[in-house]
Amino acid sequence: MSLDTVWKRGFSSPPHSSAPSTPDPFADAGDNDVKGKDAKDYVHVRVQQRNGKKCLTTVQGLPKKFDLDKVLKALKKGECRHAVGAAEYCCNGTVVEDKELGKVLQLQGDQRKNVSAFLIGNDLTKKDAIKVHGF
Repeated sequence: MSLDTVWKRGFSSPPHSSAPSTPDPFADAGDNDVKGKDAKDYVHVRVQQRNGKKCLTTVQGLPKKFDLDKVLKALKKGECRHAVGAAEYCCNGTVVEDKELGKVLQLQGDQRKNVSAFLIGNDLTKKDAIKVHGF
């Protein structure tokens, strides 16, 4: 007797068809249908765990019209036009050239909030164009 025959006799459907589907935890990383924007239209700010308590913040998707070296220099100094008493963010960073992703900013530490505030405060991007990933 096959497994399909057993299911046809005693149950309405096999267990694999009635099992609830679990949501994909990485589904928000590929959201392309939000307000008709592509993934290329967003600035992605991610944090990655290195070793122990050390973190690395990456910023990807800034428009090519910006010089990323100048953006990085201003970001490391904490030069935000709209911030009152802007202090330094106390981090180091670099611009990395990736074959698939293009130029990516890398900053030491968890700088997600600082980077988002900097990009919005200096009118580099709009608030709805920033996607923050991590933890």
